[in-house]
Amino acid sequence: MPTGPAYLIVVLVWATTPLGIKWSAEAGAPIGSVMLRMLIALVAGTLILAVLRRGLRRDRQALTSYAAAVPGVFGAMALSYHASQQLPSGLLSVMFGMAPLISGLILQALPGARKLRRWHWFGCALGVVGLGVVFLDGLAVGGGQLGALAMMLGAVTLFSGSGIAVQRVAAGLGPLEQTVGALALSLPCFLALWLASGEPLQIPLSARGRWAVLYLAVFGSLLGFLCYYLILSRLHAATVALVTLITPILALGLGMALNQERPSASMLLGAALILVALGAYLFGDRLTRLKAAAAG
Repeated sequence: MPTGPAYLIVVLVWATTPLGIKWSAEAGAPIGSVMLRMLIALVAGTLILAVLRRGLRRDRQALTSYAAAVPGVFGAMALSYHASQQLPSGLLSVMFGMAPLISGLILQALPGARKLRRWHWFGCALGVVGLGVVFLDGLAVGGGQLGALAMMLGAVTLFSGSGIAVQRVAAGLGPLEQTVGALALSLPCFLALWLASGEPLQIPLSARGRWAVLYLAVFGSLLGFLCYYLILSRLHAATVALVTLITPILALGLGMALNQERPSASMLLGAALILVALGAYLFGDRLTRLKAAAAG
């Protein structure tokens, strides 16, 4: 696939995924909805591997890599689906946009990681301020939204930590194999949580919820992930990182246009601060080098 269309697919999938999560869980069965999504994605991914005549690696390093991805698939998604019942879809995207900041902070506690520089710390600090503004807004609205924000913070932390763990295992798996293996290990966790949650055995879905589950399974869990790894292998990291700045803005707009969401002014201010923080974290050093080169 050409790089341009792949990049566009990643932007569109990441921007629409929060709204899809909200719609698929709107009938009141968030765990059942996400479990169904992952089951469809697992079946589709397994069929693709069969068509390509590629088996799933089962050596110890590969199994470790699959297991390392489980917190990012099961933990992050279960929390996100629960939080979607209280939060605007655009805010889900903004919170996940903090993943690079949280990843950078986690790496500081690990050996061999690159130390954060001045602009990185500025971005992290500003992100904390933005997060504080969002949490204060949630506190003013009520405990339900505050709890949902805490869930989303936990989801992003699990997602970031899981990604770092997969990178450190370095099993050399292709994106499709990694995805299918992670889904295969995550699905029993979703099943156990679903049975323990007390949700009805017949998963209730609205009309648009059914389409949302199918869309998220095929595009969110398979195509979007594959295209992301494709552009990551072809483009500069800074160009790929732009996705995390573009998608929250699009997601906020889609939520307001298609789901009649009206985030408060303070919530939008907090979201804006988080996006500025992310920009400073990702591109601050680059701008500093460009200014130094221009001055020299």
